[in-house]
Amino acid sequence: MFRRTFWFTAGAAAGVWATTKVNRKIRQLTPESLAAQAADKALEAGHKLKDFALDVREGMVRREAELGGALGIEAADDPGPAGYRSLPYNSNNRNEDH
Repeated sequence: MFRRTFWFTAGAAAGVWATTKVNRKIRQLTPESLAAQAADKALEAGHKLKDFALDVREGMVRREAELGGALGIEAADDPGPAGYRSLPYNSNNRNEDH
């Protein structure tokens, strides 16, 4: 009698566990969930790309300063934060009042 009760309980627990796992996986594969995951990955990739570009720019400015020093060329007076050039603001917003 106890043996049957044990196996019945074990089977019921396994069924509940499997049902929970399947339902969780189904929720992960809905279109909304997949879109949210893709958006998160795109944001993460964008942040990594931005960090890489900033590292490259910093290295470029440092190397230009080294080369300028080695060649005896004076650096520009305060090129701005980390060597950025300021570009003119050009809004492409067509809804703006002109």
